[in-house]
Amino acid sequence: MHFSDALTTKSKSKSPICVGLDPNLNKLPKRISPDPAGVLEFCKGIIDSVADVAPVIKPQLAYFEVMGWEGMKVFWETCEYAKTKDLLVIADGKRNDIGSTCDAYAEAYLHKESPVDALTVSPYLGSDGVRPFIERCKENNKGIFVLVKTSNPSSGELQDLPTGDEAIHEHMAQLVEAWGTEVLGPETSLSAVGAVVGATYPEELKYLRTLMPHCPFLIPGYGAQGGGAEDIKDGFIPDGTGAIVNSSRGIIFASNGSDWKEAAKKAAEDMAEEIKITI
Repeated sequence: MHFSDALTTKSKSKSPICVGLDPNLNKLPKRISPDPAGVLEFCKGIIDSVADVAPVIKPQLAYFEVMGWEGMKVFWETCEYAKTKDLLVIADGKRNDIGSTCDAYAEAYLHKESPVDALTVSPYLGSDGVRPFIERCKENNKGIFVLVKTSNPSSGELQDLPTGDEAIHEHMAQLVEAWGTEVLGPETSLSAVGAVVGATYPEELKYLRTLMPHCPFLIPGYGAQGGGAEDIKDGFIPDGTGAIVNSSRGIIFASNGSDWKEAAKKAAEDMAEEIKITI
């Protein structure tokens, strides 16, 4: 199934939330060992806890890469485990390059049999640093989320710079929308090419939705970074679809005690309810 069609179907059946798996070794629950085996146990436990309410998980590659080859093995095992729970997997790696190197990144994460459904992509090198990822979306029913307006405090140092009558992030949005028209879903008319737009900039989020009507939004910054339900409502299209809202620390580290699974489940349920009421 086309990525955005699958994302929409699963979001409707559960909720439009994404749980970010950021297994920081220094923040794991007390009974979890701070090593690859412990991280795998933790990730599987979080997946089990949120699978009924969250249709998507987003493992952050940095926290797996820091553990070396064993960490990357855990990453792939985590992705495979998520698929057994019928979840979509967004690998948060913000990959980008040109030529054969970019093609290798695209093949590594978005090949046909990969348990990764979508990948975050940095567009700084221009269209030839994005094209190989789009081709895998077409060929393999995968998706990408291109960085447009990120949630971090210093994003404006580059993304808000004026270029004529528009800011860089507004120009980027128009590029992403144009790329996205090549891979529209037959059921939703949403693209396999999505955009990362932070909840911490709600006014920009509202305007960017008008510039990218066909792009699904991955909205980080909810919860621990300060974004709330009111901040993200304009990222959705009128029928209440078209966006997936991510929370990482606010869910996975809701407790570091023996009740960490139960706390994660409740945090995910509370987030889903808040968003449901708002949109």
